[in-house]
Amino acid sequence: MARKRANLFGAALSVLHYTKTDRLVAPLTRGRGVIFMLHHVRPGDPGDFEPNRILRVTPEFLEEVIAHVKSEGFDCVSLDEAAARLKEQHGHRPFACFTLDDGYRDNRDFAYPIFKRLGVPFTIYVPSSFADGEGDLWWLTLEAAIARAPKIILNMNGTEETFATSTAVEKDMAFDKIYWWLRGLPECKARDVVAELAKMNGYDPSQRCRELVMSWDELRQLASDPLVTIGGHTVNHYALAKLSDADASDEIRLGATRIEQELGQPCRHFSFPYGDERSAGPREFRLAKEIGLATAVTTQKGLIQTQHAQYLTALPRFSLNGDFQDIRFIKVMLSGLPFALWNGMGWVQSRLKSFRSHGMAEDVR
Repeated sequence: MARKRANLFGAALSVLHYTKTDRLVAPLTRGRGVIFMLHHVRPGDPGDFEPNRILRVTPEFLEEVIAHVKSEGFDCVSLDEAAARLKEQHGHRPFACFTLDDGYRDNRDFAYPIFKRLGVPFTIYVPSSFADGEGDLWWLTLEAAIARAPKIILNMNGTEETFATSTAVEKDMAFDKIYWWLRGLPECKARDVVAELAKMNGYDPSQRCRELVMSWDELRQLASDPLVTIGGHTVNHYALAKLSDADASDEIRLGATRIEQELGQPCRHFSFPYGDERSAGPREFRLAKEIGLATAVTTQKGLIQTQHAQYLTALPRFSLNGDFQDIRFIKVMLSGLPFALWNGMGWVQSRLKSFRSHGMAEDVR
């Protein structure tokens, strides 16, 4: 289903590109700027079964995107500069920010050389437990367990479900259903289920985090470059909306504090884990503001509009998705038209109205 949806969306983007509809409406829908979201940047093609491929783009595609946004008149800036421009309200060209979640080592090995050579600032958001080497990359563990499983039997909501997993297509279908079921469970329960699946299928995930994610020493070295900003991403990469007020606040605050202690730099920027509406909403945006963060980003789809100057801890992003590594799609998305169609033309206004009702407005005077 996930691949079918991706193919349909790709076809729709192609229609908008070839009809040039995106160009016609761009002045109305593009807004003030864009915050790009990435996870992994590394070479190579995805395998037959690699459901997390959407989190991975190639270095060549990243470089092509940077060249395109510059050619379209966007200034590549840091998050500090983006926030300052939003508060000024006018007088600047559109901006582009590049952000990467989780702190994977491939960010340093493949993305950083590109950003450095082109002089592009970027931000890496790091859960502190990941930098400790103790993080639970459960979505990768789930993929590895299903890859090894001849079939999977799970008790889901009181019903025993059996998944055939002998082909890549069957494995994709199993991953999609199990993943979204897990996303609805309490955090610890979901991770226990994945750990048991891994054990049953002979996969040991204990070293996966240390293998994939930068350590504090590696982050310190990277953060010494003025182009690099290290932001917070909680302690344990929990969906904050599932937690109590106190626990959610601690996840944000303690993760940021640990970054400051380890790197000797202020942690002013934050990314909500998962970042969709089920994982982060007005309460979480308010907590990030109260803790004193300058910006916080979600995974909710959109470009940055003038109104976001009042809601700097509730910013949308534009995902550079592994299924859409085609610069034609990027051109269409940067027009803002697909986001307007996806969210409805009144989406920004309705969401901002919701934030105001929760005391989210920033003083930008």
